[in-house]
Amino acid sequence: MTIAIRIPLQVTPEQALRLQHLQRGFAQLCNALAPLVQSTRVWNRVALHHLAYRTLREQFPEMGSQMVCNAIYSVSRTCRAVFQDLRSPFHLDKLNDRPLPLMRFADSCPVYFDRHTLSLKDGVLSMFTLDGRMRFQLTLASEVELRFQTQKLREVVLSRQAEGMFVLSFLLVDPAAAVAEGASELSEPGVLPDYVMVDEVL
Repeated sequence: MTIAIRIPLQVTPEQALRLQHLQRGFAQLCNALAPLVQSTRVWNRVALHHLAYRTLREQFPEMGSQMVCNAIYSVSRTCRAVFQDLRSPFHLDKLNDRPLPLMRFADSCPVYFDRHTLSLKDGVLSMFTLDGRMRFQLTLASEVELRFQTQKLREVVLSRQAEGMFVLSFLLVDPAAAVAEGASELSEPGVLPDYVMVDEVL
């Protein structure tokens, strides 16, 4: 059993600008990876990491090692939705022998975090930004706190809503449950992410 917990962040205008800056940097990382995926047809996370990690660290030193890893994960995960989901118009079987299309990530794309770049302890949320750590005081319902204590955290994603609000989504899974690899429940089944544009090569 998995459950997604979404927590809106109350941000000041200055904090909103910092988070937008982080989103743009993360999108640039993902867009630097996309041509490599297109040319090599490699999007397995481990294989893509071996192909791209060092180059990305040199190209984007301000993003740090963990954010580079998280961007590789994001691209790998998105490629599974674009090229492997049978409902996608860009599924490999539908492309036949045509080249892979080029994916482009919008500046508003979600940012993936891990335990090195985001922590939640005693009601204080601390998250990585390009301008240093940003901290928020969170008041969580008792049942939500219990879930954080008893369930395994699978994903943490920062997204920006249409009205400009930032939301953190935590995907939790029961440790006893067998969870298959694949697209997260944070994505609507059968729908390509709205933050990814796909330029088809004819």
